[in-house]
Amino acid sequence: LTNTNITDAQEMETIWTILPAIILILIALPSLRILYLTDEVNDPSFTIKSIGHQWYWTYEYTDYGGLIFNSYMLPPLFLNPGDLRLLEVDNRVVLPIEAPVRMMITSQDVLHSWTIPTLGLKTDAVPGRLNQTVFTATRPGVYYGQCSEICGANHSFMPIVAELIP
Repeated sequence: LTNTNITDAQEMETIWTILPAIILILIALPSLRILYLTDEVNDPSFTIKSIGHQWYWTYEYTDYGGLIFNSYMLPPLFLNPGDLRLLEVDNRVVLPIEAPVRMMITSQDVLHSWTIPTLGLKTDAVPGRLNQTVFTATRPGVYYGQCSEICGANHSFMPIVAELIP
């Protein structure tokens, strides 16, 4: 009472398995290309290289004659009234608003993470690798962040302060 042609349809099962996979690949390839291109800025206003060291950051303004400075956390004795304890640094990164900024982020010793949550930025700093993030800030102000990677005993003492000015 059973027809063997109905229960044995391997050709049809192969077609309805492979055909959706091909369709998904055809949809994914252009999407991946567009996703990659949206992360790239061809002509940023600033390019800043940030290098994570054990307990401090080094910044290089590469577009302006190689301006290089270190950014250390201020000890409590040097804080002014109104400064944030464990978040204030001696040298802030100063950036313009409404201009595309490319941050090139790396590390010299261990894994770090260059993070400013209020700007929506978090990029890992990996020794031997140069990661990049691009952002355009729209509001002036002082933005605080910290290393959010477990990079050592004092990783929470690596503050990041970006001052965005018009």
